[in-house]
Order: sequence, then C-alpha cells, then structure tokens
Amino acid sequence: MLIKISSLDVKYGYKTVLKNMNLTLDSGEIVTIVGPNGSGKTTLFKAIIGAIPISKGKIYTKPNLRIGYVPQQLKIDQTLPITVERFLKLAHKNFNRSLDKIEALLGSKDLLNIQVNNLSGGQMQRVLLARALINNPEILLLDEATRGLDQPGVASFYRKIENIRNSTNCAILMISHDLHVVMSSSNRVICVNGHICCEGAPESVATSPEYKALFGSDVDGTFALYRHHHDHKHDSKIER
Repeated sequence: MLIKISSLDVKYGYKTVLKNMNLTLDSGEIVTIVGPNGSGKTTLFKAIIGAIPISKGKIYTKPNLRIGYVPQQLKIDQTLPITVERFLKLAHKNFNRSLDKIEALLGSKDLLNIQVNNLSGGQMQRVLLARALINNPEILLLDEATRGLDQPGVASFYRKIENIRNSTNCAILMISHDLHVVMSSSNRVICVNGHICCEGAPESVATSPEYKALFGSDVDGTFALYRHHHDHKHDSKIER
C-alpha cells in the first residue's frame, strides 16, 4: 500500500470542502477521480502532497514515498526566459545522466531548446509529464493533465499513461473529465462531490444512481463508449 487516507476532512475557513474521505492506493493501480467542478478533487491532491492543512483524519504514506505531480496548469511569468532544458534541470540534479530517458519522455530532443512560454498545449503537457517522471515516482498524480488537448491527443496521453504503469508498476491517481476514456483506462473510479458518492470498477460506477445524478443522462452513452473501448482493447490483446 502506497497511500491510505482515513476519515479526512478539509476546510477552507468555515467551509468544509471534503468530508470523511477514505481512500487506499496500491502499486500498479490506475485510479480516477471524477466529479463536478468545485467538488474537492484538486483539494484532495493538495492534501496528499502536503500543500494544504487537513482539518481531521490521517493521510498515511509509504516511508520515503516518491510522488510525481502533473498540475492542472502551470503559470510561468511570460517575461521569464527559461528553456525546457533549464526547467527540467531544476527538478533533477542528475539531469545529464538521465538525458536519454528525458528525451524519450519528451518524444523529441528538439523540445529541450524551446522557451517554455513558446510551447503548445500538447508540448507543455509532455514537458510536465517528463518532469514528474524524472525521479522514478512510485505514484503519479495527474490533475486534469489532458486539459487543452484535442481528442487524438487525449487518447494518446492515456495510452502513454498505461504504458508507464505497465513498465514501471507506478500507481496512477488522476482527475479527469474525459469520462469515456477514463472508464476504459482505469482499474477503479471514485466519484467525488465533497465526499465519496460511489466508487468501484468502472462498469459498476458508470451505472450507479449517484454517478447518473451527478453527470446526467449522458452517462448511458458514456457506459456504451466504455464497453466499446474495453472490448476493443481486449480484442487487441487477443490478436497480439
């Protein structure tokens, strides 16, 4: 077990944002958190990495747990001249020894010389993912990491995430609004709206009344898409 969250409450002033959260995460799992805007998803991530205080409960982590974190967005001063190479060196002391790995994660060594402020959305996503993976994390936290990507880019990103899990056994905890893709990529889905509304295997969550109450009538289509992606992946594995 990498993380165990027990009876967690988080407040901003007098407002309770998260109430009685219980969650465990093991090596090799891909767990997705879904929920409406303002439901406390990002707050949960901030609590896990120690960026905000908790009001009640406990967060247990494996000793010396290595965490990689890809934020929802990264604000960089537009007047700050910094290349991708320099940006990544700030995160990794042995940058030069890991250069081959970094170039593989970026998909191109040419990206290293580009100014961070000149990156496209897809390029920035690759840079942030590379930065999170440089130190071989045991768990990767992804906060809506596909925001701003087109549909092929989103699908490509989730394939990459599955490959990372398969090759490293790294656990992945992610927040996403890409419901049908998430359903096909996750071992577990947790539906949050200030508390855990429902959780479990994707097929059980997608058909639960709590999930439908939050996401409306479109969830039936989402479940159909989940089955299509799931069956297609299964058929592909058989063919290989």
